[in-house]
Amino acid sequence: MQLAVAADREEVAVRAAAAMTAAARTGGGISLAGSNTPRPAYELVAAMPGIDWSHVHLWFGDERCVPPDDPESNYRMAHESLISRIDIPAANVHRMRGEDEPDAAAAAYSREIAGLSLDLAVLGLGPDGHTASLFPESPALEVRDRAAVAVTASKPPPRRITLTFPVFERAASILILAPGEAKAEAIAAVLRGPDPRYPASMLPADRTTILTDPAGSP
Repeated sequence: MQLAVAADREEVAVRAAAAMTAAARTGGGISLAGSNTPRPAYELVAAMPGIDWSHVHLWFGDERCVPPDDPESNYRMAHESLISRIDIPAANVHRMRGEDEPDAAAAAYSREIAGLSLDLAVLGLGPDGHTASLFPESPALEVRDRAAVAVTASKPPPRRITLTFPVFERAASILILAPGEAKAEAIAAVLRGPDPRYPASMLPADRTTILTDPAGSP
């Protein structure tokens, strides 16, 4: 995998926004990461001129099993920082229905995204090496026949929906946003090569870039 070290968190956001903008201008599919790390990048993308959002489809790498207006919702964060600020057709935003029964919601999303090749997958990285909601020792790590599954996470909220590795393996490019000292050990482990103890290490190495800052650089 490629490691890119930005000068600071602000430059991490600028570089991530540039990658998202480039993908959006090709009119492809982008999967979004949750939590708060990508929020500054999403806000920068929302302010970029010259993007025809009618040809872009936004997907989600994972979702917490909560309603879309819940503070824990990945969709809510993406809506506040990006989706509500751009002129994108509602049909082009493919959210995971965290308010529905988890297995049914995962099955519906799996059918919706089946066979799609993302132009860019934006992901995060946990200190334990998880990415999306693919956690160490999770049965989801072995799933090859479904694009999305319901999982029980090792951190709250426990019930989640996540894309599986086959979707990320078809992506043209993967960008992991991992600034901060808390991510340094996980980054070092991921860079050592595929190891199911650190799920992010199992992403396709030839198309994955980890973007961090000096504090996160191993």
